[in-house]
Amino acid sequence: MLYSAPIPYLEDASPYFVAVRDWTWAAWLDSGNIGRFDIIVANPVTTLVTQGEQTTICRTSGMLESSDDPFDLIRAELGAVVELHPDIPFAGGALGYWSYDLARRYQRSPEYTQDAEQLAQMAVAIYDWAILVDHQERTARLVSRLRYPQTEAMLEQVLHRIGIAQSAEQRCAQFSVQEAVTSNMSPDEYRQAYEKVQAYLLEGDCYQVNLAQRFTAKASGDAFAAYQELRRLSPAPYSAFMDWPLAQILCASPERFLQVQLGKVETKPIKGTRARSRDNEEDERLAHDLLRNPKDRAENLMIVDLLRNDLSKSCEAGSVRTPKLFELESYANVHHLVSTIEGRLQDGRDALHVLRNCFPGGSITGAPKQRAMEIIEHLEPNLRGVYCGSIGYIGFDGQMDTNIAIRTMVYSDGEICCWAGGGIVADSRCDEEYQETFDKASVMLEIYKRFSS
Repeated sequence: MLYSAPIPYLEDASPYFVAVRDWTWAAWLDSGNIGRFDIIVANPVTTLVTQGEQTTICRTSGMLESSDDPFDLIRAELGAVVELHPDIPFAGGALGYWSYDLARRYQRSPEYTQDAEQLAQMAVAIYDWAILVDHQERTARLVSRLRYPQTEAMLEQVLHRIGIAQSAEQRCAQFSVQEAVTSNMSPDEYRQAYEKVQAYLLEGDCYQVNLAQRFTAKASGDAFAAYQELRRLSPAPYSAFMDWPLAQILCASPERFLQVQLGKVETKPIKGTRARSRDNEEDERLAHDLLRNPKDRAENLMIVDLLRNDLSKSCEAGSVRTPKLFELESYANVHHLVSTIEGRLQDGRDALHVLRNCFPGGSITGAPKQRAMEIIEHLEPNLRGVYCGSIGYIGFDGQMDTNIAIRTMVYSDGEICCWAGGGIVADSRCDEEYQETFDKASVMLEIYKRFSS
């Protein structure tokens, strides 16, 4: 059964998120007015939090611990697949994040790096309602699958809050960055790590390695104000703000990881970047250079091949193809080179099989994936946490959409951090790769600056 109540359309969905964000586990999957849908949820019926080998499942009926595969646990909580409504991407189901480090459970890897954030490797909640804003049709509605007895009363409360939200004045609590931003790699340390990557490449250990640095500063207050500024400066189609007990997560990702819709599986890896210029002619030159550059095209193709292999684990034989190769996508601060790979889901496989088999995304590891991840573990000083993991949803209807959690900031325990990296290949240049990390992080570094006390 599908419940659907129309509500007024808002071009900026933030008042609807503000209306419910004081409820626990509030989240906003934000299209940045570039994508089609915004999805807002809060007050889940169940939460699943994975730390190491254990997942804690909290329901209204009580709490239990399990060492079972986290993806299997989500599948069990979702239950039987319900009827699909193609124009409604999410009316309840699982929504959350899967951190990059969740892969430790499935990929053997040495443990060299420090865990700076101490966040869960997976945090997913089961919701039975959502506020859905459709920017293509310019409509909005409150939707639910009504799978839980308490949902009807909750819907009445949501509608009441929505009515107030339309006329209420928005006020963000104060947020302040209290010290200068520091990186976990000095320029010399980055160069040393870069040279070690080049040695691995020369030895034939790998073809490409994504090397990232982490920026951090002390902060206080409510990071929603920082997210509002982030989405204004750098709107992106796979953005998110998660106001969760574990942390506040601010994401302005331009990259889709995996979508499953009507049996079609799609991934859109980004590999190849140029900083944008305020001069139109120079900006066009940079975009043209990215489209034609043999190094960037070769980098992109390596990841396309990796992801074709990953998709083939869950897709019908012969169905995986690449309809779009080396397309230009331009955002506020950078141009990106993007390819599209798709396939048809095998019988007996579902969205969670696809996510598990492809995790983490190849565009942020390198190739081959396993060896690249081992090198990353050896060279990066800190675990990546949410960065380079994935944020998204799997609905009760079996449909899925997830991002690659790049351009992401995490605020927890009085510290706000972000990361930026890039793929290194044999003909890379250290100075250019180092600068690329700052180009990608530029908007987030501007956030630190604007909120400095």
